[in-house]
Amino acid sequence: MAVNLMAFRLSAPLPIPIPPYTKPRLHPLRTPTQRSTFITQSKGSDTADAPDRIISAVAYFYPFFDGIQYGRYLITQFPQFQVFIQPLIPSIRAFESFPFNGLLVFVTLYFVVVRNPNFSRYVRFNTMQAIVLDVLLIFPDLLERTFNPKEGVGLDLMMSLDSTVFLFLLVSLVYGSSSCLLGQLPRLPLVAEAADRQIL
Repeated sequence: MAVNLMAFRLSAPLPIPIPPYTKPRLHPLRTPTQRSTFITQSKGSDTADAPDRIISAVAYFYPFFDGIQYGRYLITQFPQFQVFIQPLIPSIRAFESFPFNGLLVFVTLYFVVVRNPNFSRYVRFNTMQAIVLDVLLIFPDLLERTFNPKEGVGLDLMMSLDSTVFLFLLVSLVYGSSSCLLGQLPRLPLVAEAADRQIL
């Protein structure tokens, strides 16, 4: 009886449960295309290093120099503005020394900086904001050339318009340049959306 029981145990082993087969998970490898896309996105971000900040800050001096004549009334009435303008006089004179300097600066900034993908989006956006701001100066210039009042209410309105334009240029210069130097992205009213549409 003991022999038969031993033979039964040897001939009929108990079944051992086998776990079901599971397919191993494979992690996708990063392809060169994915890597290049990542690099392109990083290059087109709104972050900026020190050279980008300096270039962007300097760009905002262009519309201010081009529209400095709109501050003639405020600078005369309020000498406090001369404290800010005095250090910029050599640069302003150099900018106005040649009649086509404004056009040359415009073409240089637009085609060399804004349309150049080698510059970061941060630089191109801020430069485009400065260009759009300068283009807007066409409207007060047309008003002055069309009406050009010499006295009365018309002169008062023109003085108020010129002073408003100058203050807007001054605030844009201070806000734009200081924000760029701090690594922030300034967005000027009436200007930012137009600049966004021009940046590829």
